[in-house]
Amino acid sequence: MTKRFLSTCSVVVLGLLAVVMVAPAPAGEPIDWQRAQELRRREQRGDSLNEQDRAYLERAKQQRRQEARTAQAPAVQEVTGLVPLTELKDGRYKEQTGGLYGRGQNVPPAPHLQAAQEQTALIRPRDAQGNPSDTGKIVLISLGMSNTTQEFSAFKKLADADPNKSPRVVIVDCAQGGMAARQWAYPEVVVKQNRPSPWDVMDQRLQAAGVTAAQVQVVWLKQAQIGPAQLGDFPAHARSLRDDVAVILRQLRARFPNLRVAYLSSRIYAGYAATALNPEPYAYESAFSVRWLIEAQLANDPSLNCDPARGDIKVPLLLWGPYLWGDGTQPRRSDGLVWNREDLERDGTHPSPSGRGKVAQMLLTFFKSDPNAQRWFVNPRP
Repeated sequence: MTKRFLSTCSVVVLGLLAVVMVAPAPAGEPIDWQRAQELRRREQRGDSLNEQDRAYLERAKQQRRQEARTAQAPAVQEVTGLVPLTELKDGRYKEQTGGLYGRGQNVPPAPHLQAAQEQTALIRPRDAQGNPSDTGKIVLISLGMSNTTQEFSAFKKLADADPNKSPRVVIVDCAQGGMAARQWAYPEVVVKQNRPSPWDVMDQRLQAAGVTAAQVQVVWLKQAQIGPAQLGDFPAHARSLRDDVAVILRQLRARFPNLRVAYLSSRIYAGYAATALNPEPYAYESAFSVRWLIEAQLANDPSLNCDPARGDIKVPLLLWGPYLWGDGTQPRRSDGLVWNREDLERDGTHPSPSGRGKVAQMLLTFFKSDPNAQRWFVNPRP
């Protein structure tokens, strides 16, 4: 009888321990969003989650859904008072320094500038197999979401009509509506929704343009997250974007062996946004996602290595493309850029034809005037 009693007690104790081990965090305990994001990434990769992790992730999802239901539309702002990153200089934004490259600097530091010269010198016309050829092609692609494809398609029309563009440069818009950073980084999520992988669509567009993966040598990447408020306040949402773009960059380099440079841009002004899709200050803060990636490469992060002397190449060289953000109707000091209400569609998030034209012109000006970009983009003089 005593043995039976002890055996019964043991079963009860073990059962209680099991409940404690798998029980989710108490309902009143704040969500650790960094943990929730990591669990979400594991779920998207198809990793197996234990019962406790599944419960925790589900509670985080429920909280975000509730927040989304109760969130009010953002207030329309012609001016936010935020300072463009290019003009912040010695100022600070939430403990972050100014400048595209940090510490108030808008140009790459000397080692990175040297790397830019070396990598762009390798960009040359190539045949379908990737061999240098005077009759080959230099393919410039875009990667991003709806804003990106709207802007890049306008740029393509503008650039293809410009007599100064090299005839060897072939521009292919591979950005796609609805395909934000998370969808590109984890395309299996898209496939589960019975939509084609954005990477498959990219392949189709390259084939339709008559070019090969071996000829793709430059990418303009502009990304965002859908509903960044769900990912937490700054810097949490910006770190999420940074991490997903890092995944995308590694996939790009694995897919395109001759990809040399990725020009990165952050979002345009979103003070007119009428939805929670990507309003301010998230659009402004996305610039730090770009900068952190470049700074990590500058600090020799092995997962962002582009130097064969340091080991396996993981990503292309990362450089800023044109910085597109300006504070609404407040003219930018460097070039007078403003974003008026008519530059955005009714949702205040997607660019209207005039807004697309502004980005297209900034892209064309950048590729024609940047000392390293013009080496391959501009038609060489006889």
